[in-house]
Amino acid sequence: DTPMNVTATKPDKPCPFYLYTGRGPSSQAMHLGHLVPFLFTAWLQKAFQCPLVIQMTDDEKFLFKGTYSNDDAGDGTGSDPNRTGDNLDHFAKLTMENAKDIIACGFIPEKTFLFSDLDYVGRMYPNIVRIWKAITVNQVNGVFGFDASSNIGKVAFPAIQAAPSFGSSFPYVLNQTKENEAAEANDTAATLGCLIPCAIDQDPYFRLTRDIAHKLVPKHHPLLGKPSLIHSKFFPPLQGAQGKMSSSDANSAIFLTDTPEDIERKIKVHAFSGGRETKVLQKELGADLEMDVSYQWLRFFLEDDKELERIGKEYGSGSGEFWSTGKVKGKLVEVLKELVGEHQERRKGISEDVVREWMSERCIL
Repeated sequence: DTPMNVTATKPDKPCPFYLYTGRGPSSQAMHLGHLVPFLFTAWLQKAFQCPLVIQMTDDEKFLFKGTYSNDDAGDGTGSDPNRTGDNLDHFAKLTMENAKDIIACGFIPEKTFLFSDLDYVGRMYPNIVRIWKAITVNQVNGVFGFDASSNIGKVAFPAIQAAPSFGSSFPYVLNQTKENEAAEANDTAATLGCLIPCAIDQDPYFRLTRDIAHKLVPKHHPLLGKPSLIHSKFFPPLQGAQGKMSSSDANSAIFLTDTPEDIERKIKVHAFSGGRETKVLQKELGADLEMDVSYQWLRFFLEDDKELERIGKEYGSGSGEFWSTGKVKGKLVEVLKELVGEHQERRKGISEDVVREWMSERCIL
């Protein structure tokens, strides 16, 4: 059974599950590839009117990408005399910037709890310890490919990403009780189902979680503690299926900070075309829709299904208004300018104080 099946059988009762998704803040600017799972999650939240927790894994990014320099450590003088030589604070700052983009996706404020692992991990620690106890180092190494050269934080981190899969990790957020009623509250949270919309590369974490989930919940949990997943499919980078969408390659993606001019230039210059070499061949054979990046992106971002079907038929046959690559790219530019422009407008009104409100520990049921 899945959380949505449970809902279908109990439409007159409060939502018996919560949504859980997250983001590893590795760059200041998110791109459209990062945006897709959050837009989908926002749609699910509004459809089911259910609570949502969003984990910001600033700890993970430091463990995997952090650096240390003795030259950066404090020497007892200056504005920060006791600073360490690592860049952990850098990832904490990225959490704040990425959180603004996430909030701008349109979640329901009173039903959403956004949290940084560096801030909230204490609440989850009992469940993290239980997960550590239930999973062996061999299991983690087998799934993630760690070896003896990996720092111990990498090996330990999967438990931190697994912990929000269990409602008992949120004893106050997922309960309509006061803090001094934690024991009773925890009983309620412990039986909630969890639905995780995420990119498919996160699947290994939750396969491991499902294997040991029964050890973290009471026997009467309706799903035996197992979280359910909905995978968000990857879409190709601008250079096509053979490339990789990367925050370090500005021309591989459309970023949420791009200007309308940036968007138009990137699509027209860098979006890989499935069209034919000549007009004659295009009219005769039509485009290869599976290889054409502009068409594939329209499949994600064009809301009008009938228009998308028409574009596919015309472009794939080399006929009609959208017979050519230029016409299809033009349509994509139009769609993305509107999407990114509206996102940027919403983000302008989100200050650090607003982010802190979304991160405040409060009941979201």
